[in-house]
Amino acid sequence: MTKKNKKQQLKQKPAPTTTQSSVSSSLSKWFKKVVTTQPFALIITVVLIGATVFLLGGGLYTMTTENVMPSLYYNNRFYFLSPWGMSEQFISETIITIMLYIMGFAGLLSVYQSTKNASKPRQAYILLLVGASLILLSYVCLESAINIKSAGF
Repeated sequence: MTKKNKKQQLKQKPAPTTTQSSVSSSLSKWFKKVVTTQPFALIITVVLIGATVFLLGGGLYTMTTENVMPSLYYNNRFYFLSPWGMSEQFISETIITIMLYIMGFAGLLSVYQSTKNASKPRQAYILLLVGASLILLSYVCLESAINIKSAGF
């Protein structure tokens, strides 16, 4: 080898190698940055609550069961709750149940917000009253739906 070739080899930088530790550290930095942001936590919370309400409302049952009817028209009346017992469900029943669960959850959030407003007693009292009303209304409507379903036609 000549001196010129040796100098060229020394001048050439080796190709950058990506090690596992550098990738994992950059990913962990990115993950930490994303997770610690406030909107990300809000989005995760809303998605988890939405999935929970969907599952509790019977959305998975409605999606996986074949030939689910939206509602029933019988004797010149619409039935939005299945009269065939507790093991059957209409699409409208799923939507009604999910809406009632959302209303109850909004009541819980209102009650929680009322505890934060201790310095404003009037606003705290109104939020508490609205929240308790939403929770009670949701509970009464869900119980009446269960009674309607168990009674049948």
